[in-house]
Amino acid sequence: MTHTSAETSRRTRRLRRMLVDRGIDAVLMLFSLLMLLPLVLLVSNGFKTPQEMLAWPPTIIPANPTTDNFEAVLRETPLLRWILNSILFAVLSTLAILATSSIAGYILAKFRYTSLNVVFAIILATAIVPFEVYMIPLYFQAQSLGILNSLWGLLLGYLVMSFGIFLIRQNVIHSIPDELIEAARIDGAGELWIFFRIVLPLLRGALGALGVLAFFQAWTAFAWPMIVATNREAYTIEVGLALFQTGFMVDLGRLSAASALVLVPSITLFVILRRNFVQGVASTGLKE
Repeated sequence: MTHTSAETSRRTRRLRRMLVDRGIDAVLMLFSLLMLLPLVLLVSNGFKTPQEMLAWPPTIIPANPTTDNFEAVLRETPLLRWILNSILFAVLSTLAILATSSIAGYILAKFRYTSLNVVFAIILATAIVPFEVYMIPLYFQAQSLGILNSLWGLLLGYLVMSFGIFLIRQNVIHSIPDELIEAARIDGAGELWIFFRIVLPLLRGALGALGVLAFFQAWTAFAWPMIVATNREAYTIEVGLALFQTGFMVDLGRLSAASALVLVPSITLFVILRRNFVQGVASTGLKE
């Protein structure tokens, strides 16, 4: 009788645990669908006629799908040029941030100097300063260098990321033991060899996560490209999308079509690097 009661109790606990897990899965699935719904409506609106777009309740699947919005956007605006400008800007900014963050993070983590602690504190302090505070002085610097309306002018404000330095420093401290570096030095390896052959391969997850963050930081930048790029051909995609909104109306059809086209590069990058992104962020706070 006791054995039967214990077995019944175990089955009850397993059933209760299974129901709780299924309930959590259902709630997470519901939230996922709610988060995806705006993107689905965005793409759907790109294929709708103006009359259907204003109808209530809104439809998810267009009744009379049309590609007029996409054709008008590609015909009347240099959208592909704006996307190319944003891709070049985001890729070069990402490469610069990966380079500066990996070098600075490694030095701040593995070189024992008191002055480096002061430098790290200053870097962390700059993270709380909004970009808008020093945006105007940076603009005058770009103007004096003659790099307005150019890719180099865009990059001037996005070469270093203080959070990237912090992220790499934490990963170096917790993922790369000092004994490994000391053993390489005893074997006669130079600092550059150690950095490129030992440190960087062990930071692939963190660099992948930082690469995604840096790319989207530049890809979604608006204020800095808006004041640096005054020529229509030099616009990034975020500044270009703002042209579909005037003081009196918003062209929802063309704005939705252009936004749907803009989603392709960013979603593609995230799908490719999603595993590195999750791994790098999750391992930032881990200890040995």
